[in-house]
Amino acid sequence: MFRHALRRGATNRNFSPWAAPILLQFRARAWPTYKAGFHELGRDAPHRNVESHSNSNSASHSSRRSHSDYILNNGTIYALSSGAGRAGIAVIRVSGAGSLDVYRSLCPSKPPPKPRYAGVRTLTDPGDASGASILDSDALVLYFPGPKTVTGEDVLELHVHGGHATVKAVLSAIPRCMLPRAKIRYAEPGEFTKRAFLNGRLDLAQVESLGETLAAETEQQRRAAVRGTSGILGKAYEGWRQQLLLARAEIEALIDFSEDQHFDESPTELLTNVSRLVDGILGSIRLYRLGSQRSELLRNGIRIALLGPPNVGKSSLMNQIVGREASIVSAEAGTTRDIVEANLDIRGYLCSFADTAGIRTTSVVAASSSSSSSSSSSDAVGGAKASSPPAAAISAIEEEGIRRARNKARDSDVIIVLASVELASDGTPWINYDAETLRLAAGAQQFIVAVNKSDVVDRDVLRNLLRDFAASVRMDQEGGRLSSSSFQDGGLVPPAAAAAEPPLLAISCRAAAADAKGLTDPGGIQALAEKLAQSFAALTSVPSDMQHLLGVTERQNQLLVVCQRHLEDFVTEAARRRSCETSDEHAVSAEPDVVLAAEHLRLAANCLASITGRGHAGDVEEVLGVIFEK
Repeated sequence: MFRHALRRGATNRNFSPWAAPILLQFRARAWPTYKAGFHELGRDAPHRNVESHSNSNSASHSSRRSHSDYILNNGTIYALSSGAGRAGIAVIRVSGAGSLDVYRSLCPSKPPPKPRYAGVRTLTDPGDASGASILDSDALVLYFPGPKTVTGEDVLELHVHGGHATVKAVLSAIPRCMLPRAKIRYAEPGEFTKRAFLNGRLDLAQVESLGETLAAETEQQRRAAVRGTSGILGKAYEGWRQQLLLARAEIEALIDFSEDQHFDESPTELLTNVSRLVDGILGSIRLYRLGSQRSELLRNGIRIALLGPPNVGKSSLMNQIVGREASIVSAEAGTTRDIVEANLDIRGYLCSFADTAGIRTTSVVAASSSSSSSSSSSDAVGGAKASSPPAAAISAIEEEGIRRARNKARDSDVIIVLASVELASDGTPWINYDAETLRLAAGAQQFIVAVNKSDVVDRDVLRNLLRDFAASVRMDQEGGRLSSSSFQDGGLVPPAAAAAEPPLLAISCRAAAADAKGLTDPGGIQALAEKLAQSFAALTSVPSDMQHLLGVTERQNQLLVVCQRHLEDFVTEAARRRSCETSDEHAVSAEPDVVLAAEHLRLAANCLASITGRGHAGDVEEVLGVIFEK
């Protein structure tokens, strides 16, 4: 019966509720002396070592006792829940068994308000028996009886006037309240949330999301943070853990009682059924890790690098995008030698822009494609006939700046490749660009090609230049990411059929700086910002029914990596044993190493327990302080 339950459970992700009674029935019939049950189902997995099993149960019970002892010994807590400083309203929260006693001390003349209903009260000094010493008049008071509260305990909220003196007077009066049942003290950082966790109101995944919500500075950070507060992540982790516990119980039952009881399945068949279950969990873990990678871009910011040859307007574009003079702008080529970075919010996305040194090999750009030097990495398009300027040697400082620019490009999520429209000595226009920057951009997840100084020629000439530029560039031919059909020019050239291909935009930093009246987007900088936002969305988007994956934090991702490794080790062990039995006809009777397989499942389940804080995991207590203080 036990084997059939696991076989069905391998294809049914929600088999745990009906599997529990089967486990009980199996234990009662087969092993009258069976001491253990299953953890989190009211029973713990069987162990061959009875002493170690008792230690495990003792640790679990000790953990629960320590939680209860913590709450009893630390009594009632209070703190200012709203922000510090002068405001119209300040919220003071009290949590614990003495919440009503605090109310009776501050408002002795009136009964407590109806639970979960607001009441207007006058707060008086608890040390003044006459009630003449008023702390605040017309305060709003709410009482929430536990356990269905934010902390799982009785909660009292005092909404007082937000002046500094009023808040200070009320906070000073609360510890003087007479609490016959418990002591009262000011709450430690994050202690309200910690009590919510200890009382089962939140799991660690929800606590982390709450911290991310409070720390969010952009709209996309806020959206990512609230995805994890629903509890969907915690339920998924706990569901995986319970499935692994049931599977591990199957294997350990075989270890403990294979000599005394008859089993319908061989160890190999059992491991095969468990492997199907583990494969399903591994697929889900890989999906959650992908969600973590995308959410990290939203939390930590999307890295953007500006690349191009010297004097094409990278610093000017940087200043236009960030809205201030972050980089030095000069007509002299090679002004920027080091990396200049600035953070800003674009359409709700946190971004980190990096202005880099102009990339060149030996000389400033040649004026035409026909006369450009083969020793230079820069190119020209447009058919100008002017001769190349004298070659200028690259100094050690400039060479270091170019090296840093290349490294920054490799570390960036989005690259903006900048070219520029130039005029030869005879007035012939051409486009100055750098072939190496295009190759570097091909390695980024997203990139955009922008042609600056578009205002130096009229619209028709610019159209022809861009068409020639798109036709002349050949980059990443194998993937086909960049070709003449890949470019758009913000309306000058018809949009490409493939919207996912990198666009070509015509911009003018000088026109944007002049801010010509009557133009909604002088210089095309807003169009560039919109293209960037589209690239950000492509980097961070997830299906609508999987938005909760954006709530996966880096801590959860690291534990999922370890859990995935243990599960993969289990699958490898089971597969290696099966292949050994099938490849050698003399090894058919060989038994798989079920002890090692069970250990892999135990370690994987412990990783999941560390994520949610539920179940027995030795390092949960160590991470609580770090998480709650946020």
